[in-house]
Amino acid sequence: MLKKPEAANTAVIVNEFGEVGIDDALLRSSSDATVLLGNGCLCCAVRTDLQETLRTLFAERGRGAAPNFERVIIETSGLADPGPVLQTIAGERALGDFYHLQGLVAVVDAPGGAANLDHTPEARQQVALADRIVVTKSDLADTAKAAALTARLRALSAAPLAAATNGEIDPAFLLEESLDLAARVATHRHDHAHAHSHGIDSFALFFDKPLPWAVFEQAMAVLTGLRGADLLRVKGLVAVEGCRGPVVVHAVQHVAHRPVELLDWPDDDRRSRLVFITRHLAKAQVEPLFAAVVAVGTAGVPPA
Repeated sequence: MLKKPEAANTAVIVNEFGEVGIDDALLRSSSDATVLLGNGCLCCAVRTDLQETLRTLFAERGRGAAPNFERVIIETSGLADPGPVLQTIAGERALGDFYHLQGLVAVVDAPGGAANLDHTPEARQQVALADRIVVTKSDLADTAKAAALTARLRALSAAPLAAATNGEIDPAFLLEESLDLAARVATHRHDHAHAHSHGIDSFALFFDKPLPWAVFEQAMAVLTGLRGADLLRVKGLVAVEGCRGPVVVHAVQHVAHRPVELLDWPDDDRRSRLVFITRHLAKAQVEPLFAAVVAVGTAGVPPA
């Protein structure tokens, strides 16, 4: 993908050595922490912690020691819990001046994916939290097994799913920035709540009227204070009083990413819409709490 024009000017961060693929081909024989790839791309090995690596990359870009990359792709270990990685990006406010979260991609191999989902909690969490799902090596799995795996993935996530053919996939599927909230909200509207296995649930909340930002922050603060550990991920668009466009929000457990105000709405639906991915926390528990906080907060706001 890095050789294609759509992926030009990409920085790749690899967090461990010895895996088949980019690590072997580019880093094993190199003693440098950063390897230039061509196409304006570079690969960087995590030698310290992720925050320091991201800061260093940005500083090197500023002084011309690294290409002027437009995005960063972080390749984690196959067994990594994505939550801490998402928290790292959000946890340090200084990083928010340079980077914002674009999306989380889960890669599932067709022959072994079902067994990993059965036996590895991290695999299920990767899929549940993903913004994109890519199924690889489907040519090595029979049709029935591939169909069964797709059904399993659909039970865990409403995220867009695509199959890579001989390692090839449309770069736009991975790189275009989109919350895909319309598709997810449509799924939740149809199912009312998307019950997953192993205690992982997903559901959507809607608010018809714009909210004062302070009221929304208070509702999230109460929820994270009570059940933050079970808020695997929250993302959505919030209609905020006084803002023309929606405010994009992302949260992972107790950590919230810096909100970003868009210039305009992506569609004609101007309601606030939040997608929750939770563990042992149902919509029936979250919705009344939000309703109560919003009701109390807006009741105290004088009319314009």
